[in-house]
Amino acid sequence: MTQELHLFITGLVQGVSYRANAAAMAQRLGLAGWVRNLPDGRVELLAQGEEKALRSLLAWAHEGPSQARVDHVETRWDKAAELLPDFRIRS
Repeated sequence: MTQELHLFITGLVQGVSYRANAAAMAQRLGLAGWVRNLPDGRVELLAQGEEKALRSLLAWAHEGPSQARVDHVETRWDKAAELLPDFRIRS
């Protein structure tokens, strides 16, 4: 069963390649979904796939790339309602 992980990442996460690194990690893990910057300075990420891969992405999200500073990760788990075809960066 495909799970869905929805994250809101707070900290110094814009302008430090967080989205590009998150997309690369999600793709390596075989996940589908998207990542985008929010106007309030957070990054929003939605990923779908196997729970083990999603947990790996969640662990990575708490650290982010070396230039980032992650202060908080709001986490929501659900069953995927609509399956996405791949992982993309949204603007």
